[in-house]
Amino acid sequence: MDLDLTTVLLLALFGFVAAFIDSCVGGGGLISLPALVGLGIPMHLALGTNKLASTFSSFTSSATFISMGKYDKKLMLMLFPVSFIGSLIGAKAVLFISDSVLRTLIIVMLAAIFVYTLINKKFGKETQFKGFTSFTLGLGIPFAFIIGFYDGFFGPGTGSFLIFVMVLLFGYDFVIGAGNGRILNFASNLAALLLFLFEGKVLILPGLTMGVAMILGATLGTRMAVKTGVKYVRPLFMLVSITLMGKMIYELIWK
Repeated sequence: MDLDLTTVLLLALFGFVAAFIDSCVGGGGLISLPALVGLGIPMHLALGTNKLASTFSSFTSSATFISMGKYDKKLMLMLFPVSFIGSLIGAKAVLFISDSVLRTLIIVMLAAIFVYTLINKKFGKETQFKGFTSFTLGLGIPFAFIIGFYDGFFGPGTGSFLIFVMVLLFGYDFVIGAGNGRILNFASNLAALLLFLFEGKVLILPGLTMGVAMILGATLGTRMAVKTGVKYVRPLFMLVSITLMGKMIYELIWK
């Protein structure tokens, strides 16, 4: 794919905005993936190229959250390989399976997440984490695998699902939940990227162009999330959730 100046600028713009949002609450794929498809890149190549760029973003925001201590090291050591393996399987599956049924399930899940967060005003405002139990880990491990699978299979909204699980199941506040979510998102992005590279489904130059812009967007977005805390992350989380849900409903009905 030839990159003229206009294409480079568009990739950089969409990459920056996507990473800024994704580093806080997820949903960056809602911006970056359609941007790649809109440039005429076939879907499977767009998915692989998006994973290359998104890996830059998730690595940058993960490193920033870690440097600020806004994550749980013990939990991440347990769930990182689970998310990685789930994404590998999902990335392989997307090459063969239609995503129409999956889209419907994701819409239902997003709707439930949005309603729950809207009704529960205290959701994610303060850390309620009291340690790990067999119940939380018994649910957390399969959730990490399923969300990792989804990220490898399709992607947009992965960060939002991870944050919701971190806040609801383990009791972290939104900022720590976002830090944990970004680390697991890096695991799933990396696994899917390796699979797509192996299958020859990645356009290197567009992916690197968008990825470089994502480094800046992820750095700024993460620092803003940590600095402003829940009062910024919670409403953005809700906005991204309902926007992603609306986009998927539109695509399911009119495409």
